[in-house]
Amino acid sequence: MMFGSNTLGNGWVLPADDAAITAAMELLRSGQIVAIPTETVYGLAADASNADAVAKIYAAKGRPDFNPLIVHVADQSAAQNLAEFSPMAHQLAQAFWPGPLTLVLPLRTDADIAGAVTAGLPTIAVRCPAHPVMHALLKKTGLNIAAPSANKSGGISPTRAEHVLAGLGGAIPMILDGGPCSAGLESTIVAVRDNGWQILRPGPVTAGDLERVLGIGPLAASGANIEAPGQLASHYAPSKAVRLNAIQPEPGEWHIGFGEMEGNDNLSASGDLAQAAANLFDALHRADASAALSISVAPIPHEGIGVAINDRLQRASIR
Repeated sequence: MMFGSNTLGNGWVLPADDAAITAAMELLRSGQIVAIPTETVYGLAADASNADAVAKIYAAKGRPDFNPLIVHVADQSAAQNLAEFSPMAHQLAQAFWPGPLTLVLPLRTDADIAGAVTAGLPTIAVRCPAHPVMHALLKKTGLNIAAPSANKSGGISPTRAEHVLAGLGGAIPMILDGGPCSAGLESTIVAVRDNGWQILRPGPVTAGDLERVLGIGPLAASGANIEAPGQLASHYAPSKAVRLNAIQPEPGEWHIGFGEMEGNDNLSASGDLAQAAANLFDALHRADASAALSISVAPIPHEGIGVAINDRLQRASIR
């Protein structure tokens, strides 16, 4: 079973075949961290119950300790050992798992989770991923896996193994190469409240998707407290300044186009928002590696998954 084949010429970047997944299992069980593909972005994985292993995630990323992690689980049964599920949470899990939806739910008092995973909050963020490599790793290890994006904190998220290698390099013992991520944006994060639901981070599962399943609209946004990953004002940011809604580039800019608006790169020449989402971070990596002094991005329609694209771009533009 082979999911990827690009070793990038480095011993610690391995195609995600059965042997590599077994080696990753042994590393995770021994308290190490491993970069792994998911359908959203590459994650930096550790045993969610091992405090020392979780600390290695924060250290490798330079991640602030008030920013909680998502725990990836094999199935809803595993999630129910960590979180309290209301009827609404059950509905969402049944409709969207496995897939790119994270639920923020009350933490069970008996959950076997390292304290740093939840950053001291009374809630936990849980997701059942759909990617075959991540799913195989969850089944093989029998662990619940904490895994934020496999990059330096605040930087552009990785959607290819080479992005991980460029950002973290020798800071981690293994990168499993499963090829490019299909969704290309981090999961939608939904907090399930006593009186409804609220999107904490937009993503591939849209507000319309959620409303169709639940039959009710979202609660209004409340407060500025960090409850889940991806809520920091400045995030997903390249090293260069980013200008949004740019009709044409200014001198010295690398222009990322969309639809008929061409540039040095184009998120989707056909104007397909799902394709644009899958290409976004890869395009930002190319722009950041170019000789251009700054980056501009064409207008993206603020509808469907375009809401999530614009969320990432807005945070990437804040310096």
